[in-house]
Amino acid sequence: MNAVEIRDLVKSFGEFIAVDHVSLVVAKGEIFGFLGPNGAGKSTTIRMLCGLLKPTSGRASVNGIDVAADPEQIRRNIGYMSQKFSLYGDLRVEENIDFYSGIYGVPREKRTERKDYVLRMANLTERRDSMTHTLSGGWKQRLALGCAILHDPPVLFLDEPTSGVDPIARGDFWRLIHDLSATGHTIFVSTHYMDEAENCNRLALMYRGKVIALGTPAELKHGLTGHSLMQLDTKDPLETMRTLEAVEGVRDVAVFGGGLHVTVADAAGADARIRQALSAKKIEVQRLERIEPSMEDVFVAMIESEERKAA
Repeated sequence: MNAVEIRDLVKSFGEFIAVDHVSLVVAKGEIFGFLGPNGAGKSTTIRMLCGLLKPTSGRASVNGIDVAADPEQIRRNIGYMSQKFSLYGDLRVEENIDFYSGIYGVPREKRTERKDYVLRMANLTERRDSMTHTLSGGWKQRLALGCAILHDPPVLFLDEPTSGVDPIARGDFWRLIHDLSATGHTIFVSTHYMDEAENCNRLALMYRGKVIALGTPAELKHGLTGHSLMQLDTKDPLETMRTLEAVEGVRDVAVFGGGLHVTVADAAGADARIRQALSAKKIEVQRLERIEPSMEDVFVAMIESEERKAA
């Protein structure tokens, strides 16, 4: 039995279709990433899977339970952490854990054991007496994750859990996610941070309510057939971008860090044409070489493909 199964899931609000015939399967113990920009339909899909929203049509099950037929049972079998911090700031760390132990129905004889586990897992033991509102964003996210797993749910839904958290705290948080996955928990996590996608076993790229790509990070990168990606560094990126607009074989140019990512139809042929065009403008090429695409490159390419189909 899979942890999550979705078949032609649809959610509409009036005439607006937020989730458009989504189908996918998540295996037990998998870290499954839902990647996409804000408004893509990720949160709406997760809320249906958590029994918080009723699907308009289609079917979905979590841990073998139908989300539309038995939403109460769903909520007893999952952990859920939203992008908005939802714990109580005027309670101490330990008091929040005690409160949510009761909410999730953790048996009284197990509450001390579960609380100690959460404090150790989230590295909050020394902060157990701290007022929650005094914690940094990263520590608040650790506490929220700890409270979400107090009842040891088999499936954990994390809806953009690192939104607004600094990069170091995000890295620490993902280490906790991998630790949970190693103990058999299934993690279904949404994010709009492209670099976080590399931490997932498999990904679904979502755009305008649809899943436009599905696979491992490596599969999605290798699926970018028909063009190549090149890293281009010059001292004048803006003028370089203008110059490349007229170069044959250049499909797209995007700023990436301090340089440019140039999408070309053929790397071997484009190299000479790019150098020639920039030389004519007296723009010095500091670096020009073919590179492996990042997940951001993959997602941009996928969205452009969808836009071309719509046009």
